Amino acid sequence: MLSLVTHPDYDIPLPEGHRFPATKFSALMSRLAADGIDRQFTRMQPEPASRADLLGTQDKAYVDAIADGTLDADAIRTLGLKWSQVLANRSFLAVNGTLLAARQALEFGLACHAAGGTHHAHFAYGAGYCVFNDLAYSATRLIGEGAARSILILDCDVHQGDGTARILADRPDIFTCSVHCKANYPARKATSDLDVEVERHIDDAGYMEILARTLTRLEDLVPEPDLVLYDAGVDVHADDRLGLLGLSYDGIRARDAAVLRHYRGRGIPVATVIGGGYGTDLDEVAFRHSLVFHAALAEFGRAPASMDQAVIT
Repeated sequence: MLSLVTHPDYDIPLPEGHRFPATKFSALMSRLAADGIDRQFTRMQPEPASRADLLGTQDKAYVDAIADGTLDADAIRTLGLKWSQVLANRSFLAVNGTLLAARQALEFGLACHAAGGTHHAHFAYGAGYCVFNDLAYSATRLIGEGAARSILILDCDVHQGDGTARILADRPDIFTCSVHCKANYPARKATSDLDVEVERHIDDAGYMEILARTLTRLEDLVPEPDLVLYDAGVDVHADDRLGLLGLSYDGIRARDAAVLRHYRGRGIPVATVIGGGYGTDLDEVAFRHSLVFHAALAEFGRAPASMDQAVIT
């Protein structure tokens, strides 16, 4: 069974012109439906996390401030999102969405979350449009429950997963790897277990060479993780509003296929999250995010014959 985790309450109401494409989550589901592949997944919805659930990776005062709407102006400015009850509700949902996808991956080998990748959320504050850190949360929950002993977080978003690295800095059982643009946000980088810095405007071939070397290196550093949490951010695309790299659609397809094939070929479960993707054309952003779902179907052996011909319509 190949699961797709989503929820109708993932979209966020934001002012016109905001840089975060806040309705890309429903747009992604519409894209998958238009491609005719949504029915090939088993769709699942998460329940919201409780405040207590989050205290392993988030500060209680911060969790309460999100829940109660008491963030101060500085905290809102750093987060980059105006507080609303909708934002609070979806934040408690989305972390459990990644956890649910991870549980499904552990059971069936592969699962996809149509959100997640909020890797700039730190222990005591949110940043870069990220409220709670779903990657750190899911990994620590699974290990704490005994569902996994070793987890690899492979973050291929264009921005470094700084919040993830800092929250998990003292966790030898969770390995953080960030493959990101050296010259992009955040200005002050954290220290992941493995940071791979990519130069601006790199093309498909150059990126894939770096990715191949990284996957080989990870075999030595974390040879047999029980689970890989894969952040398939599409802000690596050449036209991304907040990117700085030069990948094409084919480059993103190749990246996702390489990651999934590398780990699933060794029998290691993988849960995917969508990460970042920015642009003024919401349909185009949704198209980019859909590519990892096509890649997952291909790896799971049930991709439609027309996958390689998928185009924006």
